[in-house]
Amino acid sequence: MSGQVSVDQPAPRHAARTWPCPVCGERRGDEPAFAGWVRACVSCGFMWTVGAETVASQADLYDEDYFLWQSYHDYFGSARQRRWEATRRLRWLLKATHPVRPRSLVEAGAAAGFFVAAARGEGIDAVAIEPARVCVRYARDRLGIPVHEGTLETVRLERQVEAVCAFHVLEHTDDVHRFLSAAHDALLPGGWLALEVPNAASPVARRQGRNWPHLSPLHHRWHFGPQTLVRLVESHGFVVIAHDTLFGRHYMRRPWLRAGLVLAESRACHAPRLRTTHPRDGDLLRLIARRPEGTTP
Repeated sequence: MSGQVSVDQPAPRHAARTWPCPVCGERRGDEPAFAGWVRACVSCGFMWTVGAETVASQADLYDEDYFLWQSYHDYFGSARQRRWEATRRLRWLLKATHPVRPRSLVEAGAAAGFFVAAARGEGIDAVAIEPARVCVRYARDRLGIPVHEGTLETVRLERQVEAVCAFHVLEHTDDVHRFLSAAHDALLPGGWLALEVPNAASPVARRQGRNWPHLSPLHHRWHFGPQTLVRLVESHGFVVIAHDTLFGRHYMRRPWLRAGLVLAESRACHAPRLRTTHPRDGDLLRLIARRPEGTTP
């Protein structure tokens, strides 16, 4: 996903924060990051875009233009690539939850629904939730999958499920706590939560600063590192099972395109050239957690 800001574009003016840090609850202050486009809590390091509390709602931001040119280069025209990404994510989910295979799942922020389609192809009763109307139409008309228009926080599900998945969604949410509470409520006891977000603590993010492609301050309200994501998820009663990071080439379908990123990423992250995952240094951060057994449905 693109969305970096111009090198010459000044950062927005920062107003004094009147609300507690969403992760640690401290009000002791924050400091600038990413050339002033982001503020970081001085207590826990969690980061948010300057003016995050005033950014437009998801329904207003994610229209057809967003998927055609604002943050993607023709999202709908790259269906083969999207299916490849969906297959890799599904493979990760099934490996992480093995030997307990989820029989039902909801994907929040499903976009056009490729992950849900892949899951249904594996016999999983999967349903999509997506706020962008253009994606809802594509999922229904082109992929033939069940999809609710809205967000996880606003859609009323008929029943609880065994997995909630959200890939590059949490950083967009209006309220991270409301989203994670909705995810907890949507899960059966023992159910799985699968998240993927940009890793703002990665070496590439620190080196590129405001030119880091995943910064996207017009669309990303919240910015996570491994420690802050784990702490946030655990604060909602989940047990984190595993987390790691990915390099951008992990989701590239064509080997010759992946090869073009290997050298640059390995130099920036000091990682073995052929690896696509790393415990902490990749550009993307993924996490698998579980709602404990025996908790009240």
